[in-house]
Amino acid sequence: MDDDHESKHYQLLLFDIDGTLIRSAGAGREAMNRAFRKTYGIRNGFEDIPMMGQTDPGILKKVLNQYSLDWDDRQVNQFQIHYYHCLDDELQKPREGKRVCAGLDQILPILKNHPNIMLGLLTGNWRYSAYLKLRHFGLDGYFTIGAFADDSEDRNQLVPVAFERFRMQMPFDIRPENTWVIGDTPFDILCGKPHGTRTIGVATGMHPLDDLLPENPDHVFEDFSDASSVLRLFMSEDEIDIK
Repeated sequence: MDDDHESKHYQLLLFDIDGTLIRSAGAGREAMNRAFRKTYGIRNGFEDIPMMGQTDPGILKKVLNQYSLDWDDRQVNQFQIHYYHCLDDELQKPREGKRVCAGLDQILPILKNHPNIMLGLLTGNWRYSAYLKLRHFGLDGYFTIGAFADDSEDRNQLVPVAFERFRMQMPFDIRPENTWVIGDTPFDILCGKPHGTRTIGVATGMHPLDDLLPENPDHVFEDFSDASSVLRLFMSEDEIDIK
């Protein structure tokens, strides 16, 4: 099989994490509040800051601006260290609504085992905190590549990072039209379009369908509980074998 034939049929699926793969039920926000208090001495700094669809450094910049604080690399590094420790702790706590989002327990194993599909991440999380969350929910083994907030504060710049990381793994480039950006916010949908990817919106986070539809995703779902309907987007009917 030549490279062009392989690239024509290969698909890259890039998943957001929070609200798309998992619901941490506030663990991330509480961890950031604790880390901000440890680093800057201010309580509940993230209380009124919108987070869904944002990147971690972008969120932190908003809080620093709110308190007229400068971005200092040394302090930010200290904040990150505190945040990772606090996040690990907060994830262990029982929280109502903490879960893997519906349908993914069926969908991810099937997609992972498909020979012409690669699963990846496109997330506003820093890489370390992304994998803390995924490991806690048992999802870390599904994803081969990722683009993270460490790569760019601007979510719209993360798709090219994912393309480059795919190129490092495979002997051919992924075609933009064979790439899917999958997320629960309008920002997930918007970040794929300038790069020619296809997009899927899923209303498992804080945004209802009415927020996602105006951005014209290629497909939209309330959730992924109807696993067969989701899998048909990427696979032929005879390849779908849901136990």
